[in-house]
Amino acid sequence: MLKIVADDKIPFLTGALEPKAEVKYMAGGDISNEDLKNADALITRTRTKCNEGSLNGTSVKMIASATIGFDHIDTNWCEQNNIKWTNAPGCNSESVKQYLGAVLALLVSEKKWVLKDRSIAVVGVGNVGSKVSAMAKALGMTVYEIDPPRARQENNMHFVNLTDVVNKADVITFHTPLSKTGEDKTLHLCDDNLLKCMKSDAIVVNSSRGEVIDGQSLKAALTEKQIGGAVIDVWENEPAIDKNLVDLVWIGTPHIAGYSKDGKAKGTQMSVQAISRFFKLGMDDWEASGLPLPEQAQLEINCVGLTEDEVIARAILHTYPLFNDDADLRGDLAKFEYLRGAYPVRREFKAYQIVLENGNESMLKKLIDIGFGKVIKKMSGR
Repeated sequence: MLKIVADDKIPFLTGALEPKAEVKYMAGGDISNEDLKNADALITRTRTKCNEGSLNGTSVKMIASATIGFDHIDTNWCEQNNIKWTNAPGCNSESVKQYLGAVLALLVSEKKWVLKDRSIAVVGVGNVGSKVSAMAKALGMTVYEIDPPRARQENNMHFVNLTDVVNKADVITFHTPLSKTGEDKTLHLCDDNLLKCMKSDAIVVNSSRGEVIDGQSLKAALTEKQIGGAVIDVWENEPAIDKNLVDLVWIGTPHIAGYSKDGKAKGTQMSVQAISRFFKLGMDDWEASGLPLPEQAQLEINCVGLTEDEVIARAILHTYPLFNDDADLRGDLAKFEYLRGAYPVRREFKAYQIVLENGNESMLKKLIDIGFGKVIKKMSGR
C-alpha cells in the first residue's frame, strides 16, 4: 500500500487518503529523514524542510505542500533526484485579501482615514496581490501596481516602479515570493533606503515572507518615526521573532494572514488532488468538506449616520477582528507556533450575509465587489 507522511496540522486531511494509502501524521517540524525512509509521498506545510538532509536515501517520490510558498523545498535538489513537488498557489489569496481588508478597515475606524483620498502600492501582483489590488480599487483607493517580472513579460505600461511611487503611497503592502538573488531579488527589498523615501504617515504591511523586510531597518524607521506604522504578519527568524520589533509595530500577527478555514481547505484540496494525479488514485476531483459555519453568519448594519467607509469597515471587522490576533501574539511571543496550530475558525467574506438598513446602492455594490456572499438592502421599519 502507498505510504504517506503528512503534517498533522493540515486541516481536513485526516481520512481523505486512507482508503488508498497508509498515512502517518506527525508534527511538521519533527519529520526527519528516518521518518521518510519508506514513504512514497510527503504532504507538508512550511515547517518541514524538504532538502537533501531530510530526503536523501528515502523512497519519497512526491512532495505536496499545502501552502502557497515553497521556499522550504530545495526544488533544485528534488528535481535532480526525480522527486516531484507541488505547492498550492493562490489557495490563501482570499484569506490574505481579507487580512488586508481588515487593515484598511482599522485605518478607517481607528485612524479616521477616508479611503478615496488614500493610495496603496501593491508590490507583487500575483494570485494574492491582484485580489488585494481589486479590493482596494473597489473601495475607491488609488492603486499602484508593482511587479517587475510581469511588467517585462507582458510589456504592460500599467505597472509602475516601486521607487517612483514609494513617496506617494499611503500604504505599501508586500505580496512577493522570497528571492535571494537575481534581477528580481526580494530579500530585504524593503530596506533602509526604501523606508527613508516613504511618507511620514505611510503604513507598511508585510504578509508575504519575513525576509522581504529588513527588520533592523524597520525597527529604526519606527523608532525614529520616519513612517506612520507597520503591520507585520511574517517575520525574520520565525518562530524566534524580535520582541523589540513586535513592540514597535502597530499590528503584529503570527503568520496567519492566509489562515482562513476556506484557504486551508483549498490548500489541502490542491495537495490531495496532486497526490491523486501523480499516483493515479482516482481522487482528482476530491474536495474538502465540513467547513465550520461562522459564529454569526449574518450581520445587520443600520447605516444612518455612518459613512460608506464606516459601513464597510464594520462588515469587514465582523468577519475578522484583526486586533484579536495581535493581542494573542503580544500576550506570549513563545506561543508563536501554538497560535498558528490552534488558530480559531475564520471564514472568508463569501461565508457572510450583510443586511444594510437604510444603506445605499454604492455601499451595496462595494460590499459585493469585495466578495461578500450576499448583501441585502432594506429600508427602516421593513
